[in-house]
Amino acid sequence: SLSVKAPCVCVCILIIKNLVLFRVLWLVFTTQIGRLVIGQNGILSTPAVSCIIRKIKAAGGIILTASHSPGGPGGEFGVKFEVANGGPAPDMVSEKIYQISKTLEEYAICPDLRVDLSRLGRQEFDLENKFKPFRVEIVDSVEIYLNLLRSIFDFNAIRNLLTGPNQIKIRIDAMNGVMGPYVRRILCDELGAPANSAINCIPLEDFGGQPPDPNLTYATALLEAMKGGEYGFGAAFDADGDRYMILGQNGFFVNASDSLAIIAANLSCIPYFCQMGVRGFGRSMPTSTALDKVAKVMKVPVYETPAGWRYFSNLMDSGRCSLCGEESFGTGSDHLREKDGLWAVLVWLSILAARKQSVEEIVRDHWAKFGRHYYCRFDYEALEPRTAYFIMRDLEALITDKSFSHQQFAVGNSIYSVERTDSFEYIDPVDGTVTKRQGLRIIFSDASRLIFRMSASSHVRATLRIYAESYEKDPSQHNKEPQAVLSPLIAIALKISQIHERTGRKGPTVIT
Repeated sequence: SLSVKAPCVCVCILIIKNLVLFRVLWLVFTTQIGRLVIGQNGILSTPAVSCIIRKIKAAGGIILTASHSPGGPGGEFGVKFEVANGGPAPDMVSEKIYQISKTLEEYAICPDLRVDLSRLGRQEFDLENKFKPFRVEIVDSVEIYLNLLRSIFDFNAIRNLLTGPNQIKIRIDAMNGVMGPYVRRILCDELGAPANSAINCIPLEDFGGQPPDPNLTYATALLEAMKGGEYGFGAAFDADGDRYMILGQNGFFVNASDSLAIIAANLSCIPYFCQMGVRGFGRSMPTSTALDKVAKVMKVPVYETPAGWRYFSNLMDSGRCSLCGEESFGTGSDHLREKDGLWAVLVWLSILAARKQSVEEIVRDHWAKFGRHYYCRFDYEALEPRTAYFIMRDLEALITDKSFSHQQFAVGNSIYSVERTDSFEYIDPVDGTVTKRQGLRIIFSDASRLIFRMSASSHVRATLRIYAESYEKDPSQHNKEPQAVLSPLIAIALKISQIHERTGRKGPTVIT
């Protein structure tokens, strides 16, 4: 029923009451597109959109979403465009869209157009264009994506983990985004987790008034539940389902970089990779180098890219990359061209089922074998853009000056010697595209790193992120608090950036 004749676009509307923008987008595309495929009730996770685009060979997909930002009136709202491979639009496509948008002089709306988003199946309309009729198809939000997951994982092994004699109790927080239907259908109905394992599964327009960002700052309900010791595994998802967080019993936190490296080291637990093999790994530049240690043992290449999933898509399309991830808890593989939060959770459950260890035991075993990468990210959100820009400009001038090379910083009993610095630049190995000014790096002689990167959080505010990383091989030193270990690096970062003095802030908004 999903065969394509007319050019098709997959559309996802995430928690939007007012469909005016949807109608505008509809009419923009009706001159070229003869069919729309939409998730039931307007809900699809970002990975599901990618899955459907690839399944039906659609021309692309439109996702209307607040992502992990506060939603509702006065909150964030964005439009993401997926290209035909199911991945985010490359820079050249985004730029082309932008240039075309500047030439638009008018648009038409269809105020009487009514589409029943709750009714599965086809609805046809006469819009007096070249497609007769214009077709809208409402599809099950979960089923197509679930069928893909069935081909990747050993569902029997996961089901036994969740229901067998030695079952593990799990706690999953959908954070009132679109993941509620997926959590209930896949983890509860399909894999047997009790219904009360899932919380905050009703999609809400404002996400219940809390940013649906899966981290220790915002996923507090999950963290408190896990600290009680009743649950052995916990996870939270962002609003559109492409990012996740993992917690073990007693609230044991697995940072995103460690999660990526541990997944890489345990891919043999997943039938998909046993069949397809592992060709390479990808990580964003700010992500810790924990993945690199695993890749060296496995003898596969690692590609270090700018932040943004579109760079991984090119690597996967060319057959270079099987697994990739970002420090913001985006992780995925070449089964799609998007990061996939539920896929990552199922990978973790597969590892737990195969190794018969707790989350904490798996992480500590990984550190003992590969060493521990102490890592933190500090977000200074909602900054005045000019202030953030000038902080980054002045910092770049400082660290790229020749006098900064081989400089030493003494903090307490620690001495850090600068080995090299740069403004990160990426040359795509597939098409040779050069992407410049993707963050400032300071790499010290002991392999510690400081990274500074600016990220626009809206059209009027900016976010400046500081990343600190330090490597420790000695297992006897693996039980320290990350912020305590990284405090000398953090002191250096604050000193050279002067971010508190220049912004009036006393500390970061979020620490992950």
